[in-house]
Amino acid sequence: MYKADIGVFGGTGFYSFLEAKEIIVETPYGATSDKIALAEVEGKKVAFLPRHGKDHRYPPSKINYRANIWAFKKLGVKYIISPCAAGSLQPHIKPGDIVILDQIFDATKSRVYTFFEGPITTHVSFANPYNEYLRNLFIEKAKKLGLSFHEKGTVVVIEGPRFSTKAESKFYSKMGFEVINMTQMPEAILAREMQIPFAGVALITDYDVGLEGHPEIEPVSHKVAIENFIKNQEKMKELILEVIKDIDLTREEPEHRALENARFEIESINLI
Repeated sequence: MYKADIGVFGGTGFYSFLEAKEIIVETPYGATSDKIALAEVEGKKVAFLPRHGKDHRYPPSKINYRANIWAFKKLGVKYIISPCAAGSLQPHIKPGDIVILDQIFDATKSRVYTFFEGPITTHVSFANPYNEYLRNLFIEKAKKLGLSFHEKGTVVVIEGPRFSTKAESKFYSKMGFEVINMTQMPEAILAREMQIPFAGVALITDYDVGLEGHPEIEPVSHKVAIENFIKNQEKMKELILEVIKDIDLTREEPEHRALENARFEIESINLI
């Protein structure tokens, strides 16, 4: 009955100014994080879903990622935009900056990562987790809006809900990762399995546990992260809406065919 062209993991701040209708989408994996709001942006139907729930009831490790992605697929979503809060692991990436993610390092431990649990084995290519067409659109629009942003960055995804220790953060920084977050996985791989191109855009809220050689920078706290996210979320919202306006829904992206040749099927086995 209901359809959407684009899915956005964002709360009421993203659609409060739009005429939106909230719906419930039932899934085989249980309830989504909250009701899904359907609205129209420049003639495109957009589905907005707060991944943590409107009242932030779900910590990162307890989000029903499969239900959320499956619901977008059921609505017919062709592209997913995944904004997230993140900490910086490098001095040149500052709070308030936006990072258009291009790679993921997964350090989570206990999440469900697949829709395909047998009996047919499915191996989905994931070398490039973020869709290049969407990434280039974000770069173009970030330049147009004059934002302080970075064209690429690797996000290391941790289990949460706790923040990192200094030892962990130092390791991730030394490895050259740019930002740290708790929700990009398994969101990104589940979108790939549902053959939906996916874009991750990080809003930097803090310097994780601080920076070596900069004792004046305090380790991240939930209070600081939330304050910085609220202070800077308007530019993230403006950027996402600009991108939505220019998304070409007629394009065919590699992710739309992600399951081609991904399944290992044997019609018959002859034992001698």
